[in-house]
Parts: sequence; C-alpha cells; structure tokens
Amino acid sequence: MFAILGDSRTVEHNPSDLLREESEAVELVDRWVRHWDEHGFGYWCVRMAGSNRVIGYVGVKRMTVRGSRVLNLVCRLGPDTWGRGLATEAVSAVVSSVASEMPTETILGRVRPGNSASQNVARKAGLQRDTTLDDEGDDGLDWAFTNRKQP
Repeated sequence: MFAILGDSRTVEHNPSDLLREESEAVELVDRWVRHWDEHGFGYWCVRMAGSNRVIGYVGVKRMTVRGSRVLNLVCRLGPDTWGRGLATEAVSAVVSSVASEMPTETILGRVRPGNSASQNVARKAGLQRDTTLDDEGDDGLDWAFTNRKQP
C-alpha cells in the first residue's frame, strides 16, 4: 500500500491521502482489517490475473455522509495500470457484490469534480450522480455517485 499511496500521482485528486512513511501504510491496513473484523466486509487487494503483485485496492466501508449511512466505495490503482479498464472491472465487481449481498445498502462513490476518469468509472459501474450527498471532504468538494434511485 505504501508503494501505491506514497506515489503523488495516485492521490493527485486527494492529496491528503499521500503517505510519507511506510508506518502510515501499516496503520492504514490495520484500520482496514479492524473494519473487516467488525463488519465482515471492507477493502480487497487488487492483483493482475495470474500474478501475486498487488496493483491497488478496492472495496467499501461504512460511514455516514450528510446524516445518511452509506457504504463508501474506494478504488485506488497504481499509475502503471491506468487506462486498461481495470478500475472499471474492479469497481463493477464491488458494486455487483454489494447489490447481491446487501441490496438495501446505499453505495457512495465520492469523486472530486475534476477527476473525470473516476467519474467515468463510477458511471460504467452503474452509479449515477446524486447531488443530495455531495459533501466537503478533506481535499474539498466531493461529488456523490450512488446506486440510489433518483426521482
């Protein structure tokens, strides 16, 4: 995780997520494991087919945004894998899994307004803009993409 989140290109749209020391990655993964222990789901490592090399992570975690309980969707892949459709494949698998196993849960992908690549991934995975859950994040405004039915 340090190799991925320690690369400023990976967190270009969310610079507060940049890791500066390996110990920060250890703490982060420990939090992810605690979430798994508490909720039975969380983030998965993403690997290339036929390889043990971790190229990123994807999954959901519980959180509250604007008073709504949601499953926050996250996907981060190393820059050397971008442009191959891997994020869309990974995010689509998570959205499908959540829809099947937790059909009443709201999936929320928070995307920075200038991050058109992640907006496209969210839409391809079946999420749609949901302005009612737009919110200020650590790095500014986050646009919401959800699986909720829009009026």
